[in-house]
Amino acid sequence: MKCGADFRSIARNALSGKWGIAVITGLIASIFGAVSSNGPEWKLNIGDSGANIVLMLGGQTIYSTDSGLNFDITAWIIGGAIFIILSALVMATVSFILGSIVAIGYARFNLNLIDREKEAEVGALFAYFAYWKTAVKAKLLQATHIFLWSLLFVIPGIVVGFSYAMTDYVLAEHPEMTAREAIESSKQMMSGNRFRLFCLQLSFIGWDILASLTLGIGHLWLTPYKQAATAAFYREVSGTECTVCASEGDI
Repeated sequence: MKCGADFRSIARNALSGKWGIAVITGLIASIFGAVSSNGPEWKLNIGDSGANIVLMLGGQTIYSTDSGLNFDITAWIIGGAIFIILSALVMATVSFILGSIVAIGYARFNLNLIDREKEAEVGALFAYFAYWKTAVKAKLLQATHIFLWSLLFVIPGIVVGFSYAMTDYVLAEHPEMTAREAIESSKQMMSGNRFRLFCLQLSFIGWDILASLTLGIGHLWLTPYKQAATAAFYREVSGTECTVCASEGDI
């Protein structure tokens, strides 16, 4: 059974000579809102009131050096025309749809990167538009369930988030599946492996801090590294680990 260091090693080997395309693809995926993390992330926020460091886990703010995030909605209230509100809703909906589709494509890109059987290309990001309904439904179900479990307490929501973490990878390989089937498949393979994924994500925390200190520029390289390691993790927990990955993990 591999540990975080093994998955990181596989990722580094897969990224060797591919950093350029990986950075560009990761940047495009981030722009479309397709990149998310279930693990711990350190972020450095700089605003008018100064700078503060935030620790996030599973999309939840666990600790902040500030008293909290204060969003100034005054501008929205003053200029709260119906047109602006509707435009924001439309943009949010379009972003959600595109992000859901591209997330599966980005999972495919990273699997190709790890497997080395197919060339990892930017075009993989947009290869699943034919399955947009499944992609959107899967993302909507995940978001709804995580939100509802988070209402009980933060921890259940985080646990559920880790349970669903492999859904995009499942759909990348089996787009014919329904959203619920893909989510259930992720839950099954993550049973007993959630803490392992947490530890893998936790192992990047030093890099997260350093990337935050570069005002986020470092994330251009850190994101591909994380995503490639997660793809390698999927290969193991799904039982579809490629021969190249297995041999490199034993080095």
